[in-house]
Amino acid sequence: MRTARPLTGTALAVAAVALAAAPAYGAGTGSIELYPATVAPGAEVTVNTAACGAADAVSGDAGAVGAGAFTLLPSAHEGDAVGLFRVPPSAQPGTYEIVARCSSGKRMTGDLVVTLTSTEESGQQVHPRGSVKTGVGGALGPDPVQTAAGVAALAVAAAGGTWLLHRRARGDGI
Repeated sequence: MRTARPLTGTALAVAAVALAAAPAYGAGTGSIELYPATVAPGAEVTVNTAACGAADAVSGDAGAVGAGAFTLLPSAHEGDAVGLFRVPPSAQPGTYEIVARCSSGKRMTGDLVVTLTSTEESGQQVHPRGSVKTGVGGALGPDPVQTAAGVAALAVAAAGGTWLLHRRARGDGI
């Protein structure tokens, strides 16, 4: 019981120091707005922040998603800075951290989600087009000549099978 009290006191002291230091660590960070926040590869993203102020120059970094550096310029809204970047068509689905930095040293972040399909501004989902390439059967293909040839081959096979069964039933020697 004698060692429990000093250990408890030490643990409480460490926790108090950690809680006191936590606000100082987060003081230099903020957030940025991404529109849209969920995109498909190849889409353009608008970045907006009001965290820097009118006098600060703002630079952005979308290197995590492969888009590289971009600049945010003052907008019509007082104190806001706005910038654009395009998500590369080769971007893989996932969540990526986009960073903006004020010239004063303040750092802001926002999460960009890249998906294979995007949602339109109207909220409607984009539906895939084309035939299914399964390798074993599947839906009708886009080529009507191949579809007609397949139907004709099935009709010939059905007619030949019927003729053979009919001959066998009559006893014609097959």
